[in-house]
Amino acid sequence: MSTTTSEPVAGHDDRVTMRFLSLPHDAAAGGATVAAGSVMEWIDQAAYACAVGWSGGYCVTAYVGNVRHASPIKPGSLVAVHARIVHTGSSSMHVAVTVESADIRDRVYTANTTCILVFVAVGEDRKPVRIPAWAPASETDRELAAAAVARIPARDAIKKAMLTQEYSEATEAPRSVLRFLVPPSSVNFGGAAHGGTVMRWIDEAAFACAASWSSDQAVAVYSGGIHFLAPVRIGHVIELDARLIYTGPRSMHISVRVLTADPRTPDAKVLSTQCMLIFVDRGADAARPVRRWEPSLPEDVALTQHAVDLIHRREELVPIPAEVTLRD
Repeated sequence: MSTTTSEPVAGHDDRVTMRFLSLPHDAAAGGATVAAGSVMEWIDQAAYACAVGWSGGYCVTAYVGNVRHASPIKPGSLVAVHARIVHTGSSSMHVAVTVESADIRDRVYTANTTCILVFVAVGEDRKPVRIPAWAPASETDRELAAAAVARIPARDAIKKAMLTQEYSEATEAPRSVLRFLVPPSSVNFGGAAHGGTVMRWIDEAAFACAASWSSDQAVAVYSGGIHFLAPVRIGHVIELDARLIYTGPRSMHISVRVLTADPRTPDAKVLSTQCMLIFVDRGADAARPVRRWEPSLPEDVALTQHAVDLIHRREELVPIPAEVTLRD
């Protein structure tokens, strides 16, 4: 009896929808809402499945941007995460993802967030490989493709601005640093930590920093500029350095840098990921005022100015309406 092995089919499936029930362990501190880190993990998983479906092989997360957590998700809600290809390069795939949630009793879904991720298809040698070109097949496809392409210059400018900033120990800024060994349970199909898992850790580190400045009711309302520069290896030491760099009347802007190192050479740290998160201190009806952070050291002053610059740069990234991503 002979057997045959089916080859992966590339360039065929350009959409994926995940549906599931949010669970108590997905909740943020206090248990009232799902943590932004859990939502980011779902976003990455759905986008990864979509990218693999199109490329027919293994992919890595390169970028996650402009995630505005517009409305909270309650634990126990039904969740739908929709991912669709909206643009491709020679080896890259831009994936638009929209998260919806609904009360289990009425099943009326509300959009919670929409964002774009960029994945790169890689071969066994972890070098980029060519993928089938994706072409818009509808007016909605063309609208989303145009939006994805229009974002590229602003996104590249933000990446450059973030990577040129100096971070050292010459700071008085409020900080929270998490450091641990990357566990085998976080492994992806390429032998490194899932991008979504790293994003959950980023949210946890940022929450610790925000809560120390405000309260344990701090919640993320924005996650952006998440550039994956190097993989996070299983068994390596990971360090998540969350630093408050700017406060608005009701917001805390927190920069998080993810560094990794072989435990045998712990001082040889490599920058793996860098991003910015914005937290608010949630009150009963609205965000509460937060204490003002007044920098005095040169590096802290420069990073505060950097945060203000990013606010202006993000204004060029016009949010993609959820209703567009959900149309056929």
